[in-house]
Amino acid sequence: MPKLTIDGREVEVADGLNLIQAAEKLNIEIPHYCYHPGLSIPGNCRMCLVEIEKAPKLQIACNTKVADGMVVHTKSDKTKAAQRAVLEFLLINHPIDCPVCDQAGECKLQDYYMDYDERPSRFPLAEKNRKGKALDIGSGVMLDQERCILCARCTRFFDEVTHTSELAIFERGDHNRIEINPGQPVNNKYAINVVDICPVGALTEKDFRFRMRVWYLHRKPSVCGACERGCSIDIHHHRGRIYRFKPRYNPDVNSYWMCDEGRHSFPELQQETRLTVPLVQQKNELVAETWAEAFRRAAGIIKNIGSEFGANAVGAVIDAKSTNEEAFAMKKLIRETIGSDQIATLTWSPPGASGADDLLIRSSKNPNAQGLRALGVTASLDSLASAVAAGKLKILIVLRADLVRAMGEQEFMRKFGALDYMLVLSTDANGTCQMANQVWPIAAYPELNGSFTNFKGRVQRLYEAFPPPGQALSAIEAIARLGHALDGVERSKSADAVFTQMATEEPAFKGLSLDGLGEHGRDLAR
Repeated sequence: MPKLTIDGREVEVADGLNLIQAAEKLNIEIPHYCYHPGLSIPGNCRMCLVEIEKAPKLQIACNTKVADGMVVHTKSDKTKAAQRAVLEFLLINHPIDCPVCDQAGECKLQDYYMDYDERPSRFPLAEKNRKGKALDIGSGVMLDQERCILCARCTRFFDEVTHTSELAIFERGDHNRIEINPGQPVNNKYAINVVDICPVGALTEKDFRFRMRVWYLHRKPSVCGACERGCSIDIHHHRGRIYRFKPRYNPDVNSYWMCDEGRHSFPELQQETRLTVPLVQQKNELVAETWAEAFRRAAGIIKNIGSEFGANAVGAVIDAKSTNEEAFAMKKLIRETIGSDQIATLTWSPPGASGADDLLIRSSKNPNAQGLRALGVTASLDSLASAVAAGKLKILIVLRADLVRAMGEQEFMRKFGALDYMLVLSTDANGTCQMANQVWPIAAYPELNGSFTNFKGRVQRLYEAFPPPGQALSAIEAIARLGHALDGVERSKSADAVFTQMATEEPAFKGLSLDGLGEHGRDLAR
C-alpha cells in the first residue's frame, strides 16, 4: 500500500485511489466539480488542482493516482491561486440567482466561493451571457442553462449509467450549454439522479422546486419500500412530513442511484386517508374507540371464538410490505399465543406496475417478501380461503394487506365473506378496512424502526424519521399489547428487542442484530 504525505500529514491508502480519495482519509477536502466516484473522470473543471512536489506544474487530484513517497500540498499559494482563478472563470457568466435558486444550501459554487475565493467579480453584470431559464426537459427535470458550469456529470450519467444519452453539450466557448437533442426530451426512469449529482442549481426537480428550503429539512437513513431491491435512501423531512427521498450510497445494493418510481413513492405514505385512531364497526359505520377498548374487544372475541371452534379458527395474513420484526411478532402471536397454524402472506404488485430492468427496478413491489420467506411465512391466501369455505377459519387478522384491492371486491367476498370477524392493522383507510370489524392505525415504514430483507437476502435497517400521526402505534406495539390482552404476558415493544429475539429463534437471522446491520446492511445466514 502506497504511503504519501498530504499537507504535512502521512497516510497509507489502497493502491489505485486518486488524491481526492486519499485526502478524504485525512478529512482534507480537495474541492471538485466534475469528479464523481460513480462516473468516469474527465478532469475538465480544474477545481481540484493541487501542488505535488517534483511535478513540473499543478496536477488535477481527481485523475492523479497515489504513489509511494508522494508529497501533496492542497493549501499552498500556488494551489490557492489556481482555485481562485477557476472560481472566477466559472462565475464570469453565472447569474445572480442565489436568493431564488432551489440549490441554495446545497450549492458547491456557493460553498467553494465562500471557502476558497470570496472576492468581488471583475466582470460587469450587464455583459454576462444569457441562456435558457427554467426549461422543462422531461421526466420531471428542469434545466437552467445560465447556472450550468459544464461539469458534464449529467451527460456522463446518461451515457454511462442509463445508456440513453439524452443530454449533450452544444456550441463552443462561453456559449457552451447543456441541452437535449431537438424533439427528444429526457425519458427514463432514473432521470432525477442528475439532479442529485448536479453540483449547482442548473438541474432541479420539478416536483420539489420552491417547496422547501433545504436547511429546514432533516435527514434520516432508511430503505426504499417501493420494490424488492430495497435501495438505501435518506428521508428528507420537516415537521412530520416527507419532502423527498434521496439515494444513499450502498455498494451492495444500489451504488449511488435510485429509480424515479421509488423516489416519488413517498406521497402514498402521507395521504389524507391516513388512519389516526382505532375504529370499530357499529351499525355499518366505522366509529372511533380507545386503544384500551380496542385491545379488550379483540382479545375477548379471539378467546370466545377460539374456545368454541379451536385455535385454528383464528388466522392471519401478513403483507410482504411488513418489516421483519412485524412479521416475526405476528407469527409468534398466531402460532404460540393463540396456537393456530393458519398464517399466510400476500405478495402483490398493483396493476400497471413497471417490470424489471437491467439497473435497479424489480418487477415485484414487495420490499420484504424475502424476509417473510426467511421466517417461514410462505403459505398463500388460498390456504386460508379453503379454511373459511370449510367453516374452520372464523377470525382473520390482517397486517398491512389490502386484500380487497389485491383480489378485487367480488373475489374477496367469495373467499373471505363468510368470516365472522376481521381485524385490520393498516396505515390508510382502504377497501379492506371498510369490510373490517375493527381497524387499528399503525405506523408507515418511515415512521418506525425495523428492517427489510431485499430479494438478495440483504437485511437493511429502517430508522424512525418522525412519529406516526395521531394515535397510530407501531405494528409491533399493537401486536404486543394484543398478546398481553390475551394472556397477560408482557412482550417486547421495540424493534431492537424483537430483532434480538428473532435472531435467537430464526436460523436465517442467526448472528445478526439491528445495530449490527450498519449503514449497508448484512446478508442473511446461509
